[in-house]
Amino acid sequence: MTDPKSKPDLMAKLRDVPHTPGVYIMRDRLGSVIYVGKARDLRKRLSNYFTPARSKLTDRKTRALIASIWDFDIHEVRNESESLLLEGKLIKDFRPKYNISFKDDKRFFLVRVNLQDDFPRFTLTRMKRDDGARYFGPFAHSSALKTTLNWLNKKFGLRVCKPIRPGEQDYKHCSNDIIKNCCAPCIGRVSIEDYRQKMAEACGFLEGKGMKDLLTVLEEEMQKAAARLDFEKAAELRDMVEDLRKTITPTRTFERGARAKVMSTIDPMADVKELQELLSLEKPPLIMECFDIANIGLAHCVASMVRFKNGVPDNSNYRRYRIRAVTGQNDFISMAEVIRRRFSRVLKEGREAIGAEAADFTQESPLEAMERVPGSVRLPDLVIVDGGKGQLGMAVAELQKLGLGGLPTVGLAQQNEEVFFPGESDPVIIPHDRGALKLLQRIRDEAHRWANGYHQLLLGRRVAESLLDDCPGVSQARKASLLKAFGSVTRLRKASPEEIAKLPGISQSLAEGILEFLQSRQ
Repeated sequence: MTDPKSKPDLMAKLRDVPHTPGVYIMRDRLGSVIYVGKARDLRKRLSNYFTPARSKLTDRKTRALIASIWDFDIHEVRNESESLLLEGKLIKDFRPKYNISFKDDKRFFLVRVNLQDDFPRFTLTRMKRDDGARYFGPFAHSSALKTTLNWLNKKFGLRVCKPIRPGEQDYKHCSNDIIKNCCAPCIGRVSIEDYRQKMAEACGFLEGKGMKDLLTVLEEEMQKAAARLDFEKAAELRDMVEDLRKTITPTRTFERGARAKVMSTIDPMADVKELQELLSLEKPPLIMECFDIANIGLAHCVASMVRFKNGVPDNSNYRRYRIRAVTGQNDFISMAEVIRRRFSRVLKEGREAIGAEAADFTQESPLEAMERVPGSVRLPDLVIVDGGKGQLGMAVAELQKLGLGGLPTVGLAQQNEEVFFPGESDPVIIPHDRGALKLLQRIRDEAHRWANGYHQLLLGRRVAESLLDDCPGVSQARKASLLKAFGSVTRLRKASPEEIAKLPGISQSLAEGILEFLQSRQ
């Protein structure tokens, strides 16, 4: 563990924090990210964590967080919207234990418009696709965005109906033209060229063009409404101005994944070079693959492989495996299986890439032959096994069987973050404030996340394949109701017909039939 004397002086560090908006990252003594937060004023917000009198007034969860804080990083941004976008991005990347919001895969809204349509319209989406459409955003404030789009649609008379090319039949069932909210291109009130010009002007507003003059006009109208004591109209205009400001204020986007360009103290390539130096590797580990085994109960044993390229995740080359060789928990055999399957596949792809005639693996070792393989199927520069000497030994044994014994391989023991080399009893201890260790922790944590996600997927499938699927009279809806009420088939067996019949849609005779069926299948 890290020497307690090496803990940073957080109060001294706090004095250098500026009074600006931004995002802060809390880390524990192992360097793992445990909380990500945003603030309008970073200095004021962070001071709340380190003021003893205030910390005693917080709830139990916050006190536990404060007790775990070993260090923190900050990222300055230009405004509140940017801090919200960056906070969401970092929470999804690091999945800190003390954060609740943003942990799912839900994203901020984007505005999509396909300008190739005859009568394009604005739609909201959370996923940007390579479909030829134009996208704006993401936008941090969804309610303000919706208000802004409603205003744009009314101002420019844009359609909101769903048909790709609306016609007279659609017009008969639409009232937007009657209330002056649409220019009715479906019946030829405006030509395709004129409508597209209106959409182009609306897109310009989303980019901020002409918005300054518009806000000035709206603020003048608000003042006039207040002067004539029309406070309801003034409040409406005030809210409109605020929503437009939130939506149109320029913000930088913070994308997830390997292409993310986030302001950060993390320098991936510097961490890669430092790792090469500390582990005495012949070349920088530009390509790293990390393997993890997930055992949660006895239902399924799964494994994951995540790949980092140039120090950042290479998501398209992640892999997951369902372990076949063992039932129950045996991390050693499971690790051997996943290493064998992964690198057997890599060697096969290597032979195919080189060509049958050129791939004479009998004249050279597989490791030497793979050096001639194109980069798309190249071997990693470093293999990382999540675990200690046992898992590492099994992985190395499988690599040797495949002729890849010379492939650099290490084990990362989670308890003390020790790095083990094959055949060496003493681990390499990397200081916890070094970027090289934090790089290893990032790839290991990503392997954990990928394996656990697959385990949860299989667990859900197992529930769906319940014994109740074969029970006469039990539909999918009734099965879901039974499992929700009793939790499992085991508990359902112990229930009385009267208890089962209390559920909606299940009669007394059906309840008796369910119990009779379950008793016969024991």
